[in-house]
Amino acid sequence: MPHVQRLAAIRHSMAAQNLQAFIVPHDDEHLGEYIPPYAERLAWLTGFTGSAGACVLLAEQAALFVDGRYTVQVRQQAPASLFNYHHLISEPYLDWLLSQLRNGDSVGFDSHLHSQQWYENAEPKLAAKGISLVPVSENLIDAQWHDRPQPSVNPALLLSQDYSGQHSEAKRSRIAQDLAAANLDAQLFTQAEPINWLLNIRGRDIDCLPVVLSFALLHQNGSVQLFADPAKFADLDLSAHSGSDVTLHPVAELTAALTALGNKSARVQLDPTTANAWSALTLSEAGAELAYADDPCMLPKACKNPVEVNGSRAAHLRDGAAMCRFLAWLDARVSQANPELEDEGSLADKLEQFRAANDEFVEPSFSTISALGPNAAMCHYRHDNGTPRRLGQDAIYLVDSGGQYLDGTTDITRTVAVGQPDAEMKKLFTLVLRGHMDLAAARFPAGTCGQQLDVLARQPLWQEGYNFDHGTGHGVGHYLSVHEGPQRISPKGSQTALTTGMIVSNEPGYYREDAFGIRCENLQVVQPANIGGDIPMFAFETLTFVPFDRRLVDTAWLEPKHLDWLNQYHAQVWAKISPQLSGTDLIWLEQATRAL
Repeated sequence: MPHVQRLAAIRHSMAAQNLQAFIVPHDDEHLGEYIPPYAERLAWLTGFTGSAGACVLLAEQAALFVDGRYTVQVRQQAPASLFNYHHLISEPYLDWLLSQLRNGDSVGFDSHLHSQQWYENAEPKLAAKGISLVPVSENLIDAQWHDRPQPSVNPALLLSQDYSGQHSEAKRSRIAQDLAAANLDAQLFTQAEPINWLLNIRGRDIDCLPVVLSFALLHQNGSVQLFADPAKFADLDLSAHSGSDVTLHPVAELTAALTALGNKSARVQLDPTTANAWSALTLSEAGAELAYADDPCMLPKACKNPVEVNGSRAAHLRDGAAMCRFLAWLDARVSQANPELEDEGSLADKLEQFRAANDEFVEPSFSTISALGPNAAMCHYRHDNGTPRRLGQDAIYLVDSGGQYLDGTTDITRTVAVGQPDAEMKKLFTLVLRGHMDLAAARFPAGTCGQQLDVLARQPLWQEGYNFDHGTGHGVGHYLSVHEGPQRISPKGSQTALTTGMIVSNEPGYYREDAFGIRCENLQVVQPANIGGDIPMFAFETLTFVPFDRRLVDTAWLEPKHLDWLNQYHAQVWAKISPQLSGTDLIWLEQATRAL
C-alpha cells in the first residue's frame, strides 16, 4: 500500500473516532531503545526507519519529527510531498500540536507506546488549551497494517550462574527488602533488560538485543510474576533456574494481575520514565496507589559483579582477535587489485564473519556502522539506507561495531587509513586519540559522575577550536543492551556516580560534513584505583585491545605521557592478542603495535 493510501486510511479511522490528531511514536509497549519488527509502526506509516522519531497526523497535514542524527535520512525516506520535517528536540511535537489545534479538538494516542511521565506532562499541557488527550482502544495503524509481522517465538535462554555470577533469588531478595522497607506491595517492570537481568534469562526477540520481551511484577516477598509468551519457555524449567517463586503467565493475563493489585488497594512502584501509561492508568483506575522511583534494577545491573567483569574481559579478548584479523585483511585488500569491488556493506559482512568464527559469538551488538570518507561524518550512518560507498576512493574508513557473547557485550570503533590521509586528517585523528587517552588515564574520587569527566576527552580538540556533537561514553550491559544506563559520560550526562563494575565507552570523535569522520572507541570498566592518598579513588581499566592506526598519528600533537600511554597500550595488545593469531595476521599485529 503506498504511503499516501496509508495516510488516508489512518485519517479515515481518525474521523470515525472524532480525532483531529493522532500521534505515532517510534516505540513499542516496553519503551526500550530497540523495537521488534511488529512494532515498526512509524516506518510503516512514513517510510522512515531511524531509531528515534514521531509522526503527528492531522486531517490535512502530517509532521515528522526526528533528531539531528536523522535530518538527512528522513528526507531520503519520507516523501516531502506527504510530510513536513521538524526537529524532535528544538521543536517538540506537543508544542507544534498546540499551534495547530483548537479548543475542543481531540488527540488520539496509544497509551501502550508512551511513558507515564509523557502522559502526565502532555495531558495537562493540552487540557490548558481545551484539547483532549484520548487513548485509543486499538492502535489505528494495527487495523490497517495487514501484512504486519508476527511477534517472534524464539526460545528463551536460561543464563547460567557461571555467566551471571549471582542467582536470581539473591537479586530479587535485595530489591524486595527495599520494597518492604518502603511499605510497597509490588514493583512493576516493563522494560525487557531489567527483567532479563533480574531472572537471569536471555532471548532472541530483537536483533542485537538478547532479551525475552516481557513484563514482570516483583512482590514484597520476593516472588515474581513473569508475563511472556509461554511458548518461549516450552522446554525450560524456569522455576528450577530462577526460583520456585517465579511463575510464568501469558502476557494477556497482565491486565487481570494489575487490576487485582488495584482491587487490593496495593501500593505499586514503577519508573514513570520507562513504564507505559497504559499500565499506570490500569493500576490507578483499579484502585492501586502509585509510587514513582527509578527502576531498582538499573543501578545493580550497571555495577557488574566480578564474574561479569571477568566474562567481559574474556569476550573482549576474543573480539579483539576478530577485529585484528579483519583489520589485517582490510590492509591487504586495499593493496590488492580492484579494491572498488569491496564496499561498506561487504566490509561489514566480512567483519561479522571474523566474529562469527568464535563459538561463543551470538550476534552483533548493534548494526555495524561501516563508513567510508564523507559517510563517516554521519556518526549514526547506516550503509543499508542507500547505496554503500565503494572502497578505494577515500583516505580513511570508520568502523563502529560490536558483538554479543554469552559472557559479555563489546563495542569498538576504529578509524583506519585506506588511502593517503593528509596532514589535517592526521592532526585531527591525533587530537581525538589524545582526548581518548586523557579520559582513559583519569583517576577520580568517589562520587564523580560522567558529566564531570567529559571535558577530559574534549579538551585537546577544544584547544584547537574543534568539538564533537555527541556524548563521550555510554554504559554497556553484560550480554544485554550495548546502551545501558544510568551511567554515561556526556556534557548532559546523568548525575549517577561512576563506581566499581560499571562499564562505559570512551569514544571522542570529530566529523566534517561531506568530508570524513573520526572516532576512537574502547570500552573500560570502573575499578578502585588503590593509589594511596587520603580519599577513595577510582580509575578505568581498559577492556578493548585492538591497535589504533599508527599511520594516522602525528606525534607532534602528543605529549610524552601520551606516547608512553599509546606504546604501553600497544604492548598490552600484543601480549593479549598475539597468542590468538598466526601467519600474516600475526605479522600484521607485530607491525601495528610497534612503539612510536
